[in-house]
Amino acid sequence: MTAAAAIERVAHDIHRRGLTHGRTGNLAVRDGDRVLVTPTGVSLGEVRADALSVVDASGRHLAGPRPTKEAFLHVAMLRVRPEANAVVHTHSVHSAALSCLDGLDPERPLPPLTAYYGMRVGSLRLLPYAAPGDPAATAAVEDAARASHALLLRNHGPVVAG
Repeated sequence: MTAAAAIERVAHDIHRRGLTHGRTGNLAVRDGDRVLVTPTGVSLGEVRADALSVVDASGRHLAGPRPTKEAFLHVAMLRVRPEANAVVHTHSVHSAALSCLDGLDPERPLPPLTAYYGMRVGSLRLLPYAAPGDPAATAAVEDAARASHALLLRNHGPVVAG
């Protein structure tokens, strides 16, 4: 399966499962020295393999429709996690709600309550609030992603690399 076909399949699956709604959420897959990213303004349920955005390792738009404004999140995660080939960012209701709670420990906003969570997620880091699409968050994303493949953006949602 091509990287583009994988994005389409996973995007549709995420949408079908209700893990994101409307035109929220985005995905990226490393494809050689390029990164394929879901375009802005497109529901994950409508993503097409032949209509993806292409950016370089610095996030510069190379081809295709305009990329999601959060492409920098994906590129930052892939840059510091060379073993990862994909990044998924959703606005799942439960994760977004958790990210809005006061008093969360940034190093451990959700303790591993089950063995499965511990095996699949490991550590989860909570990042300070940044407006969606604000590239000023790049340094915080890179720093946190060095320690964890799963991040929770305050008042926003999860970003996971794998």
